Amino acid sequence: MRGLWVVAVALASPILAQGRSPSAELLLSESEAGRPGGRLVFALRSEPKTLNPVTAVDIPSREVIGRLMADLVHIDRQTQQTAPALAKSWRVSSDGRHYTLELRRGLRFSDGHPFDADDVVFSFGCYLDERNGSPQRDLLIVGGKPIVVRKLDAHRVTVDLEQPFAAAERLFDSNSMLPRHLLEKAQQEGRLAQAWGLGAAPADMAGLGPFRLKSYVPGDRLVLERNPHYWKVDRAGRPLPYLDEIVFLLVPSEDAQVVRFKAGETDLISRLSAANFAALARDPAAGRYRLEDLGPGLEYSFLFFNLNDLGGRLEAVSRKQAWFGQTAFRQAVSAALDRDGIVRLVYQGRATSLATHVTPGNKLWVNRALPPPVRSLARARDLLARAGFSWSGEGALTDGGGTPVEFTIVTNAANASRVQMARVVQDDLRQLGMRVQLVPLENRALLDRVLQSHDYDAALMALASGDVDPTSEMNVWISSGPTHLWRLGASAPSAPGEKEIDELMRRQAVTLDPRERKRLYDRVQELVADNLPLIPLVLCAVECRRAVLAALTAAGARRSLPCISCTPCRR
Repeated sequence: MRGLWVVAVALASPILAQGRSPSAELLLSESEAGRPGGRLVFALRSEPKTLNPVTAVDIPSREVIGRLMADLVHIDRQTQQTAPALAKSWRVSSDGRHYTLELRRGLRFSDGHPFDADDVVFSFGCYLDERNGSPQRDLLIVGGKPIVVRKLDAHRVTVDLEQPFAAAERLFDSNSMLPRHLLEKAQQEGRLAQAWGLGAAPADMAGLGPFRLKSYVPGDRLVLERNPHYWKVDRAGRPLPYLDEIVFLLVPSEDAQVVRFKAGETDLISRLSAANFAALARDPAAGRYRLEDLGPGLEYSFLFFNLNDLGGRLEAVSRKQAWFGQTAFRQAVSAALDRDGIVRLVYQGRATSLATHVTPGNKLWVNRALPPPVRSLARARDLLARAGFSWSGEGALTDGGGTPVEFTIVTNAANASRVQMARVVQDDLRQLGMRVQLVPLENRALLDRVLQSHDYDAALMALASGDVDPTSEMNVWISSGPTHLWRLGASAPSAPGEKEIDELMRRQAVTLDPRERKRLYDRVQELVADNLPLIPLVLCAVECRRAVLAALTAAGARRSLPCISCTPCRR
């Protein structure tokens, strides 16, 4: 409805918490009402790398930041539709290039400082500043130019786009609003990317989320306390959140997390292996908790090879890139993988083989015309032979120069399922004559190798978006994107299909006809399936169906689940 106010939900509560302005325009939550008080304990498998929403890319950081920060517009993860958040309403111009957002009045950051349009303009400036290296930046480039955010008055901003954008409203989700009064100096001095590390003092941080930082003990726990200035109330007008605290315990392995959950030391557990999922379901104490299946998620696991420009560094890795860069080599690896075996052995049948990076949980965008992946060692051998590889008398695969094909796969040591999946891959490729070594790493070390030093051969990881719309993965699929994992920092597309994927992703983002957008994104999935810049493996129905185990005890006030959305599939 262009030219009209498309959302107008400004709700003020008659009951105000201490710290809220009497004139604040609060948001009424329609969720089931709960009981105030208590705390919730949740385990993370590794420490967050940062508490800075501008630079965060790792799962633990985003888990914590998601409780501390808030966005202008919220995407309802059930309906996948946009809804008001810090912006109570918005309108779009008749040409689709200009959005005017009306901010809620009377809102305050968690330190009590007022929130207004200056903070919005400042925040988008931080995400767009190339010095900060934000993974959000590519999502804010429309028609080849950054969006322009301008202040109209204290409570209105306008966002100008170079051309109409199919998912423009979704630009205002996943970009946390930042406190200008705390971060402006760091931004001016070019050191914003280093701000709000784990050592930051609680007094130096503020957000608009339901909680604020209380304390951090390295290697042990991170504690959040309720934000007294939060801008939501429940149906009865009672202030949210209900919880007084959230405690993130640092528990480095899934098995240890299960032990602590069963002992009652944590209140919530997710991202379970099939074995632990089944064990908890069979446990005699199962009456103390509830197992919930919330449907398929958006996360997909995949294998990818290091195609980074190493600039003469890491000679051992560089030599192997002659193999990794060949489409036929990657196709052969994919053809050799027994995805059904992964489903059976790793996930006890609770998973689905993937032909593309779009999961069955994304019913709107998945390309159903793509055939399911079929294992064929014969096809894999034929592809390798045509590419100049051969086999020694002992069955070892060698390249055209007689060098044995040997490489390592790095993965997250704390994720037992992923390590087991890597072992299946190792065994499958051994049958092709490849010698593959596994290197399980602590998550921070893994991310440092993949994102910083590029000192790895291949990696087995997972990705997921918090939104089904293709624009949410622009930073992955655009060749210059900051999470274009297999070749970071590229100035131009180089691998087969990359140029066309770049063009298709940009075209679908500005195409307003839904059917044409679907056709364009179907083609992206075809190119990924053909060229395999990453090799999709499986969607796990245990990890990615958001299997959540919530403790049911007499202290029910502690377990107000709507107050913490662990969203294990928003990765």
